Amino acid sequence: MRSQFHTSTHLQSQKSRRWPAAKTHVGFRRRRQELGDKATPAGATFMRVPPGSHAYTSAAELNAPLRGKLICCSQVPPATAPSANGDCSDFYAGGVAVYSGLLWSTPCRDLPVLLAQPRSLPVIVTYRPNWEGGQYAGEDEPRFEALLLAMELGAEYVDVEFKVADKFMKYLSGKKPQNCKLIISAYDYKTTPSVHELLNLVAQIRATGADIVKIETTAADIVDTSRMFQVLAHCHVPIIGLVRKEHGFISRIICAKYGGYLTFASLENGKESTTEQPTVADLINKYKIRQIGPDTKVFGIIGNPVSHSKSPIVQNQAFRSVGFDAVFLPFLSDDLVQFLYTFSAPDYAGFSCTMPHKETALRCCDDVDPIARDIGAINTIIRRPDGKLVGYNTDYSGAISAIEDGIRASQPTDSITSPLAGRLFVVIGAGGAGKALAYGAKEKGARVVIANRTFARAQELAHIIGGTALTLSELESYHPEKGMILANATSVGMHPNVDETPLSKHALKSYAVVFDAVFVPRETRLLREAAVCGATVIDGLEMLIRLVMVQFKLFTGGMTAPERLMREAILTKTH
Repeated sequence: MRSQFHTSTHLQSQKSRRWPAAKTHVGFRRRRQELGDKATPAGATFMRVPPGSHAYTSAAELNAPLRGKLICCSQVPPATAPSANGDCSDFYAGGVAVYSGLLWSTPCRDLPVLLAQPRSLPVIVTYRPNWEGGQYAGEDEPRFEALLLAMELGAEYVDVEFKVADKFMKYLSGKKPQNCKLIISAYDYKTTPSVHELLNLVAQIRATGADIVKIETTAADIVDTSRMFQVLAHCHVPIIGLVRKEHGFISRIICAKYGGYLTFASLENGKESTTEQPTVADLINKYKIRQIGPDTKVFGIIGNPVSHSKSPIVQNQAFRSVGFDAVFLPFLSDDLVQFLYTFSAPDYAGFSCTMPHKETALRCCDDVDPIARDIGAINTIIRRPDGKLVGYNTDYSGAISAIEDGIRASQPTDSITSPLAGRLFVVIGAGGAGKALAYGAKEKGARVVIANRTFARAQELAHIIGGTALTLSELESYHPEKGMILANATSVGMHPNVDETPLSKHALKSYAVVFDAVFVPRETRLLREAAVCGATVIDGLEMLIRLVMVQFKLFTGGMTAPERLMREAILTKTH
């Protein structure tokens, strides 16, 4: 049996001890007071599910072959239904895939084909009406007849909407076969209700006679998923709990950690039933869902956008290669303070911070590495065993070493002195990445110039590091000497805006070296035009490779990063 969460009062008292009265926490504490209990009504901290606990009360409630396993369901369109078993068999052999049949206008014809024995895969049969997002527009009785037929033909699961569950049970009149499990589904297409409301809904669904409870809600913010995770952890019945939209994406993966009965995935890209649905291949290969359990530590990249990030691919492969029980996820978040307040359990052990949170992260940490404090930006947060957050900046070492190695490989340099020493180093951007590049270049002896869309921010950074500030328009005609180094630390040119560039081709003629922190696409317009002008170009992937290796060591408590594997993972997964 699953242990209960601590009470809300206890959680709040834990929170009070969690955040010391440090200067860096002024903004954090104020935001926490503003939020009150709105972020997670039952308390913000997740308590870890103890090893050996299950999402069901007894073995009799589940089919024996599926006991204790997370099931992955993939919907198959009508044209491919007869061959669906073959399409999915490789995934099912791994213990995670299930074929879900869709019914249309001729169930008497389609069902015997869909449910023909022998089947390699268990089947969920749905016949969703249009008022619940399906295609069926008729009366309930013909639909109920089809679902009963599916049961009689040996379907392992039948899925019915909560709104008509009582009506369907009356129609069955006890005719449901014992080997068929009934899933009762409820949907909220606008919000994710409070934990209290969701638990009441679970009880109502269970009271209809459901073998398995299914609830899908909608996320306006990533913290909405926390309420669903708390429900999964509270419940002692088989439950499917998922959250829609991109902000709810993580619910599709770490529902496995909290005892979710199954998750949904598509067979391949382009066949998703909802926009946030991952593919079966991504669940197995990218997120290693088969290895996720109650003790799995959770890491991730926090930012907006994050869907382009290569970090989940790289870090998950690296974790797996060294036997480290962890998963790395994309956390789409617009409010870093609220995110860290909500996901504050020990198992949420570390984060990579990207735009626009690198500077905000500085005041969210209890302790900050001296270099990160000097830079004024953080891209890595580690949660120590005592719960305190420690901030680091690996952009600094990753970017500067990538630029130095790129110069050494293409130009004759002194093996002892940095190739940046004495050179004019122009940084576009005064955000977190820009600060790291400016600081790093200054430390290596370069003369630093900062250009930024907001000139005041360029002036502020230039004053801190002892450099010069320019407007972007001034940068277009800035060419005091030949052989300058240019570093773009903005998102200009990032996918999907691949035709944009931070500096014109004409202005690039004065630069001998051009670095772009953007890595999707790998060859940006800036780098392409710089190469035509004869400059040595260095792409953002080289920086990424170096910084994720440092982050891996921080995440794992000192393990050596598998460099070759991480490099190959980044390079082979970049388009």
